[in-house]
Order: sequence, then C-alpha cells, then structure tokens
Amino acid sequence: MMRVLHLGKYYPPVPGGVEYFLADLLSALERQGIATGALVHEVGVASTAGASPNDVGPTVYHVPTLGRFFYVPISPAYLRWLNRCILEFRPDVLHLHLPNVSVFTALLSRRAQALPWVVHWHADVVRSRVDRRLAFAYHFYRPLEQRLLATSAAVIATSPPYLQSSDALRPWRQRCTTIPLGLDASRLKAPGARETTDAERLWGRTGLRVLSIGRLTYYKGHDILIQAMGMLPDARAIIVGTGDQASRLNALIRKYGLQDKVTLWGDATPAALAALLASCDVFCLPSIERTEAFGLVLLEAMHFAKPLVVSDIPGSGTGWVVRQGGNGLLTNPGDASSVASALRQLGENPARRVALGRQGQEALETSFGIDAIAERVADIYETVLRTHPQNLQGT
Repeated sequence: MMRVLHLGKYYPPVPGGVEYFLADLLSALERQGIATGALVHEVGVASTAGASPNDVGPTVYHVPTLGRFFYVPISPAYLRWLNRCILEFRPDVLHLHLPNVSVFTALLSRRAQALPWVVHWHADVVRSRVDRRLAFAYHFYRPLEQRLLATSAAVIATSPPYLQSSDALRPWRQRCTTIPLGLDASRLKAPGARETTDAERLWGRTGLRVLSIGRLTYYKGHDILIQAMGMLPDARAIIVGTGDQASRLNALIRKYGLQDKVTLWGDATPAALAALLASCDVFCLPSIERTEAFGLVLLEAMHFAKPLVVSDIPGSGTGWVVRQGGNGLLTNPGDASSVASALRQLGENPARRVALGRQGQEALETSFGIDAIAERVADIYETVLRTHPQNLQGT
C-alpha cells in the first residue's frame, strides 16, 4: 500500500479552506487505498499524534507552537517532528502544502530528501498593495521557496489562471499540473431545526440575504461588501469569521450607520454555518488580491445551490470557478458599486438566483467532487514513484 505524508499548516477543527480541503483530500485518498498522514501545527503548545479508531483513516500529528508572528506559526520543534513522522509513518511520498514557512525545514532533513516531493501550490506569497510588509518579507521567503520547488518532483496548481500568472511557478511549469480544489459534500450536513430557527431570527424580515464567510483579514475585501450594503436599501449581510480586521470592520459598520444591515457573526459551528448557507439568497466573496487563490467556500455555497457574487481577481482562480460553474456574477475587485450592482441584479430576479444555484450544484458534482480530485492526485503519486529511485516502504 502506498503511504503519503502531507505537510500542512493547520487541520480541522481549525477553520479555513485549505484546512478543510486537506481533511477532505486525506479521507478521499484513503478510499483510493492510499494510507495518509498529516503533520500540522497545533494551535497552542499541546502536542498530539493519533489515528482514527482501529488505525483506520488519516494519522494526524500536531506540532506544538509558540504562537504566530506575521501570519507564521512559530514551531521550533518542527524539524524534529518531521524526522519523527517520517520514521514512524514510513511514507513513500511527501505532499507539501504551500504557503507554509515550516515546510522549508524539509530542506534540512536527510530523511525528507530521500523521498519524492509533491508540492501543492495553494497560493503565491503575494506582494500585497494593502499589507506592504509582505513585499519585504518575500525577499527572505523567495530563495527558500524556489529551492523547494527545484527539489520537487511535481507541482499541483489549483487553477489554470493561477498557474499562468504565478511568477514563482514560471521556472517550473514543465513539472506543474492543474488540479482544482474539491469538496466532500457529505461533510456538509443539513441544518437542524434549532440552527434553522436561529438563522431565520438572525436574518430577520429583510429583502436580499447576503452571506460571506472568511477570515477577517486584509485581502478578503469585507470592507467592500460593507460599503456595497450601504447602496442597497432592502438587503442584509452576515459576515462569518474572525481575524485582525474585526475592529476596523465594526468601526466601518458604525461609520456608515449599517448596524441593522450588516452583522459580523464571528466564529460559527458547522451546524450554524450550514443553516446560514441554506437560508441565504446569495453568497458573496469580495476578495481583492491574488492571496485569495481559489475560495473553497465557493464550493460549499454551490452545494447549497446558492448563486455567487465573486471578485474577478486577475490571475486568481475565483473568477475561474464561477466561469466553470456558470453560477454567478463577477465584480471588479475593490469596487463597492460593482458588488452592489451584482447583488441588486440578483435581488430583483429570484428566478435567476434559483437557476444559477442549480447550475452550481451540477458543476460541483461534475467538476469539483473530492473523489475525482483525489483520483487525479493519486495519479501524480504513481507517476512520481515510477521515476523516483526507491521502493514502496509500506508494502
């Protein structure tokens, strides 16, 4: 049996699109007959390593951390844990999910260098126009990033536009393959009666119900959605997530007098999220930079047959997802009037909302199901192992 160890940043219940995708992918690979493990950061100093009951399912190792600095988990013991995991789990392939500074320690591990590497390129470290510190930090990050890519056997990009626009991947395009993110729809349970009642109470008796989900961080564009809501007399928005922009966004809501129209919900349980997704009219992703590379949450909204209003970020996969599904309207990044116009169009045409939602559901089944995505990833592993001078350790 093939064995693959994934190096990720975090793992559920830590929320995030890459985190949920990683968990979905590992389970789908297990169904393909591949033994999977993951080395991720613990949120805090505790450390655990465990498997599913009866050793069925992914094995997840959590490296203790000392907190975060500049979006980066601080894990001095990561190299030791990496060597330990390779020794215990005996992988045939390392699957590295980037961006993640900690995975650069693989360049220092003889055990890691003895294995073939598949790099999953979730996003560039973008030279942000909003957070200028990233441009400075990238000067130190890029040499390690390029050395890691040079060592890799294969690279997976999540959409054709992202691959074509990535300066970092340009020297390595001959080893790149495009495989989109996928969703395990069975993970999204139908909301219960209590959560449904709570969601209805939260929406209130309003017109268009607009939902947005994501970390409250600089590139998500939630301020753009808030400004757009000020242009819509009969609409209400709920923004789910936590992050460093929460105070600024709350101040913006007060500044525009939108306390009755926009709610920052904070964290929500999976059941509460399902109820909000099921009861909204439109899902909006107003991100403004290529750091938003794909948007797994778009697939979750598609599962609930919701039309999308999404920023068409140049060089990002967000617009590509909508074009593939034919299930939403695209807006100009950073343009509140453009977002308001798209929401207004859908608010005035309920039949169109239903039709777009159905198209999204169909696209999810045909193009973004996690089992089909896992099958393509497994093919990458097979190809890599055929060209790498080693025998399967797990057989």
